[in-house]
Amino acid sequence: MKKKTRMTVVDSRMLTPEICSLTLRYPQEDAPDKVLPGQFAGLYTGDASMLLPRPISICRWDTERKELRFVFRIAGKGTRALAGFGPGCAMDMLGILGNGYPMEKLAGKRVLLLGGGIGVPPMLELAAQLTENGAAQEVTAVLGYRDGTLFLYDDFEKICRVLTATEDGSAGTAGNVLDAVRAHSLTADVICACGPLPMLRAVKAYAQEHGMQAFISLEERMACGVGACLGCVTPTKEVDAHSHVRNARICTEGPVFDAREVEIG
Repeated sequence: MKKKTRMTVVDSRMLTPEICSLTLRYPQEDAPDKVLPGQFAGLYTGDASMLLPRPISICRWDTERKELRFVFRIAGKGTRALAGFGPGCAMDMLGILGNGYPMEKLAGKRVLLLGGGIGVPPMLELAAQLTENGAAQEVTAVLGYRDGTLFLYDDFEKICRVLTATEDGSAGTAGNVLDAVRAHSLTADVICACGPLPMLRAVKAYAQEHGMQAFISLEERMACGVGACLGCVTPTKEVDAHSHVRNARICTEGPVFDAREVEIG
């Protein structure tokens, strides 16, 4: 649903000194019927000097309240402006955008969720939808952080089994998410991952080595967010029907891809 909607901020708070949680409510008549884990939206700052929306992954979707929760890192002027919106404020949003995780291919499977850094938030909605009505046979989340500020850990713990890895070794396994997978001898049928590109490269290689299917969400800077500008492309094995080259638009064909279909190393 690629339309601009005037949303209402119902909650805004800092989870850590640099991680913000922002919840927006739809006008009842504009709410979507379904939101897929892994999809995102473009949030407008309202500042005329920043015309383009900031693409933020959806962390949670409340179907009853018609509310979207976004959790993001303050990385610059734009995201700092978004964090400054308080309850009751109006915010323009473009979305829902992109393709999410293929829920039909995860049904009945043992699913391993790997989130690294700001790739942790979209895994929360995926964990929730996979555990609803027993959609997946088993769900385990492994979350990777820089240090012991484990944002969203408590939210995951209410939904599924959750393990952590920290770069400084202050909590969970010392190292990255795959170090934790190995340390706990975790097995699964499918991996779903979101995080920085080096992590996703390692996840792709790990899945191939162990004969597992993997779906990865690529993080990329975006301009239009709707596939027109070709500003966010990734090399692919197959020729893209839109560009007629071996590229795919992350904002439109992605951000979630079968790891076997993208050339990320």
